[in-house]
Amino acid sequence: MNTWIRIVLVSALALILLALTAIAIDTARENTPQGTNGKYDAHQEADRPPGDISRSSPIPVTPGSITAGSDGTKVSPAVLSGPSVSGVPVFPPDHIWNTRVDSLPVDPRSAEYVRTIGSTSYLHADFGSGMYEGNLIGIPYNIVNGSQEKKTVIFDYADESDAGPYPIPDNPLIEGGSDHHLLIIDRDAKILYELYAAEKQADGSWAAGSGAVFNLSGYTLRPSGWTSADAAGLAILPGLVRYDEVNAGEINHALRFTAPSTRRAYTWPARHYASSVTDPAYPPMGQRFRLKSSFNTSGYPYQAQIVLEALKKYGMILSDNGAPWYITGAPDERWDNDALHTLHRLKGSDFEAVDSSSLIMSENSGQVLIHP
Repeated sequence: MNTWIRIVLVSALALILLALTAIAIDTARENTPQGTNGKYDAHQEADRPPGDISRSSPIPVTPGSITAGSDGTKVSPAVLSGPSVSGVPVFPPDHIWNTRVDSLPVDPRSAEYVRTIGSTSYLHADFGSGMYEGNLIGIPYNIVNGSQEKKTVIFDYADESDAGPYPIPDNPLIEGGSDHHLLIIDRDAKILYELYAAEKQADGSWAAGSGAVFNLSGYTLRPSGWTSADAAGLAILPGLVRYDEVNAGEINHALRFTAPSTRRAYTWPARHYASSVTDPAYPPMGQRFRLKSSFNTSGYPYQAQIVLEALKKYGMILSDNGAPWYITGAPDERWDNDALHTLHRLKGSDFEAVDSSSLIMSENSGQVLIHP
């Protein structure tokens, strides 16, 4: 082989090796979290612009797919993580409040339900920053520890209320308006206490319309036919939109909402109705709805966008009579009221009712049935 041919072959081999090296480097970059020098940068998530929906977003999962738990049992990835408040889990991850419904079938009466609630009525965030008529905007909650003194509460509906006593702090945060909901989390016992129409009496004692106590580590529902601090007999706190979870990039639970007229019926997981209407075109308490998957959320401000994504994945549970499509949240000075106001662009026709019956493990339990 002459010298010229040898030079050509060596040069060609060098070019091939260089190309293979470049491919390897590009592959490594594609599989490495980006940051300084290819290492994960802890500040990168926080520095993303507020309008970026991917900020702090979880690893996506395919609804209905199955993974093995630590004990070898089958667990759906859709319920592997659940919400918490100040480190206290708000029901187990496989509780109905914390279960995705984006892959469930549409309820046969969906169109009727949407029509009777209001096809052209707009979605409204019934929470925000600042004050309205001297009250915080939304339903606040109180966090106490196990040493908080418990107080006796006199109920108007004592036959459907948990007797207590209730660990009411000296100056609790209470919802304004007519409902006066008082929510308390005992962080040590992981117990949720909720009161409706709570009012402190002149002598320092407490009275309320009704009250309910929930073990946040369990699945037990109210006795069939019983109310709670909410008309549907459900807990209120699990359905509140909270600023901390929106700021973190994901709401991983269903939301609570109201409708003007409901049926004299309730469906799992609700336990109580609050209507004399028997027309089946009206939804029962406990009916689940979700935002249609085709709805484009990309043009909304960050805070509104996170709420809309939750409405697609987890939906909302009809919990009380009230204004149409009003979703409930906790007040916080960091809410951007202008961003939340953009939710008014959505109409009832953007939603559909969900058939959740396939999730029922027991009518008396909030635990969902995981399909293999």
